[in-house]
Amino acid sequence: MAAAIIFAILYIPLFGWFVRQSLARPTYVYFVLTFFCAIRIAAFGIRAALAGLDSAGQTLGLLIADEILSGVGFFGLLYSAYTLVLDLEQLTDRPVPTSPVLRITRNRHLFRAVLMAAVVLGIVSATSTNSDGSTSTTAVSLHKASTIIFLVLTILQAFQTLILVRMEIAEKNSYKRGNESFGAQNAMPILLLVSLLLLVREAFATATMTNPLKQNTEHLWYPLIALPEIIAVVLYATPGLVPPKNELPTQRIPQQL
Repeated sequence: MAAAIIFAILYIPLFGWFVRQSLARPTYVYFVLTFFCAIRIAAFGIRAALAGLDSAGQTLGLLIADEILSGVGFFGLLYSAYTLVLDLEQLTDRPVPTSPVLRITRNRHLFRAVLMAAVVLGIVSATSTNSDGSTSTTAVSLHKASTIIFLVLTILQAFQTLILVRMEIAEKNSYKRGNESFGAQNAMPILLLVSLLLLVREAFATATMTNPLKQNTEHLWYPLIALPEIIAVVLYATPGLVPPKNELPTQRIPQQL
């Protein structure tokens, strides 16, 4: 219970910071991270209740709500990482790739749609839990499918980050030119660290997807799920990392590489 309360408290100032940033420098990334922090405050409140109250621990509704919030929250965190990488790529001098594969992986609408599908599968799986806490074969299969989709998209986000880093090296830090903020100057190592943290989180979730008891063991769940998430959120708070909306090009026409 203590760990859940501590994490809930830690997310409160982060929530306030992202609310402030959303008002001062409105961007999609800040809006989604504000939503993510609110979701995590609620989720850790539920976990604290489940751990501290015997009656709450027997409430199936709270268990289902905790699982749903976990998936919905990660949607926001992963999509923020993906969006930020593509936004920063727009600020480089490199032409838009014409490779069909790269254009598909850079399709924000497709990425978001598949990500939403993973969330829906997770919600259906969670709400299919029987009153005695058992799960049907269908619910287990849906949970596996949701987890695997999240893992694939997390790997794809890391792949996009590596492409951006390679572009930055090839173009001799084109994003940094004229931008002296700490976030801009150190964007590449920060984004690589965020990608690594998300991969650690999803690798653990995937490795334990057939063993919920092990996945929810506190000495594993907090360092491998909760800690990577909050470190990633703190990294997003780096001043100057997220470019303001008015700096982003409205449209870029694909050119031959």
